[in-house]
Amino acid sequence: MNRICETRYPLFLVHGLGFRDRKRLGYWGRIPKALEQRGAAVFFGGQDGGGSVEGNAAQLKERLEEILTETGCSKVNIIAHSKGGLEARSLISTLGMGEHVASLTTISTPHHGSQTVDRLLRLPAFLVRACASLCNVSFRLMGDKAPDALAAFHMLSTGAAGEFNQRTPDVPGVYYQSYAFVLSHSRSDMLLFLPHLVVNWVEGENDGLLTPASARWTNFRGVVRSASGRGISHCDQVDLRRRRLTKKRVEGRVSDVTEFYVSLVAELKEKGF
Repeated sequence: MNRICETRYPLFLVHGLGFRDRKRLGYWGRIPKALEQRGAAVFFGGQDGGGSVEGNAAQLKERLEEILTETGCSKVNIIAHSKGGLEARSLISTLGMGEHVASLTTISTPHHGSQTVDRLLRLPAFLVRACASLCNVSFRLMGDKAPDALAAFHMLSTGAAGEFNQRTPDVPGVYYQSYAFVLSHSRSDMLLFLPHLVVNWVEGENDGLLTPASARWTNFRGVVRSASGRGISHCDQVDLRRRRLTKKRVEGRVSDVTEFYVSLVAELKEKGF
């Protein structure tokens, strides 16, 4: 059996904003199965979909402690998507769990915020609050314990991101790496057609929500591109469509997002994590 993903420490997948981990219709699509078939031990964050970064980090701490007890391991490898990367950084730095984290890989995480969000937050305050309140209702229906969409919105601003980075430095002994992705054009993913159009107008090349400049963090591994002309959207990164991006194969480019994660985890194994 192929065991290229059998890492020393288990994998801890941390989802992003707006969704929750579920056994059916899971956040990560075919990715967990692809990793487990190659020897990985996979666990999920299970934090609120619409919680604040600080509140979700506290939930992740509880989950991490459960995983350590269950597996008997001293550390985990965290792979975090989108806002989940900020929550993982808070877990490691602010909540002092760095000694239990071997590595943190962030996938399209808004480390430096979004200029587009900056502009949206200039809308009348009552509109922003009303939108946040509606989101909180949806998040509670999904099972959130303490949704706080307003705090989540503000954390995605460039100012809040800068303050967060100042008080949440990297922890020595933890291996950090980050990745960014891009769409080729707005029509590539109709779910993100409008957001991509707006972000492209305000900030430039993006994955439908986030630019590579915002996703860049310690040990930036570059922009991941697909083997087709479509690109890779923020949704594609967690296999929302549950299928290959393209049948075409091009060296150095991604045909199936599961292959990207298998390669990522295989590399973590080679590094001894």
